[in-house]
Amino acid sequence: MPSQLSPHGADRVDLHSRYGHLAALVRRAVDAKEPRPTALLLPGYTGSKEDFAPLLDPIAAAGFDAIAVDLPGQYESGGPDDEAAYQPAALGGVIAELVGKLAADGGQVMLLGHSFGGLVARGAVLAGAPVTGLTLMDSGPSELPEGVRRQILDFGEPAMREHGIEAAYKLREQLDAMTPPQPGRSPELVAFFRDRFLRSRPAALLGKARALRTEPDLVSSLARVLHTSGTPCLVCCGELDDAWPVSAQRDMADRLDADFAVIPAARHSPNTENPEELLAALVPTWRSWLSS
Repeated sequence: MPSQLSPHGADRVDLHSRYGHLAALVRRAVDAKEPRPTALLLPGYTGSKEDFAPLLDPIAAAGFDAIAVDLPGQYESGGPDDEAAYQPAALGGVIAELVGKLAADGGQVMLLGHSFGGLVARGAVLAGAPVTGLTLMDSGPSELPEGVRRQILDFGEPAMREHGIEAAYKLREQLDAMTPPQPGRSPELVAFFRDRFLRSRPAALLGKARALRTEPDLVSSLARVLHTSGTPCLVCCGELDDAWPVSAQRDMADRLDADFAVIPAARHSPNTENPEELLAALVPTWRSWLSS
């Protein structure tokens, strides 16, 4: 079953940013002409570059350089001990600089953000990132709505502040048990989830959690930037997304004048839950953007 531990042909590299090194997985395009377009993939709150493991080889086979990163302060990436540095606008500035480097000399960048990474991708475009197209995956127009995922954040912050990151992770495990069980979670995968959470910077986890509970609706601002620059957008989500409602994401797509795709047999992470159907939505859309 696809997972963060799926095998792939990407290289583990470090990219430079104003916040220090960004850990990345880079899979170069197969038989592609120069300059090769790039798919830059941003993970969610407690995610990492490995969330895109099932996508890396197929994206490269489709003619794109695939680059998946750990956001600053996340897993293997560096970052400051300042919670404010992990707001979507601040992280968006970091990603905008990375996009600028990738787009130098005529490079075309497809920017995809998953969940919290979608808020960061939005921040990058608002900061002037020269993207060829924007994909928001299982990400909403504003703060995370009420539900189990928000409860995890509400309870996790005081636990981390008072008792440290280990206590916060134990609480997260207990609250995760309240959600429907996810098939295919091997002991190795569970150990990986624990390791990447505990290796993330507490300031990053706290800052991002605050953002997920306070982020304003910036869809109108994003729509203006996309319209002015002529940048296309795709909003996609799992048909059973339990973070932001599918209806809210469909409405966001309408407000952005964006394409909208629902990925069947997927919840909040179609990248691991149904990567084949996700790729069937992404690749043709990205190719159409290159030719437009």
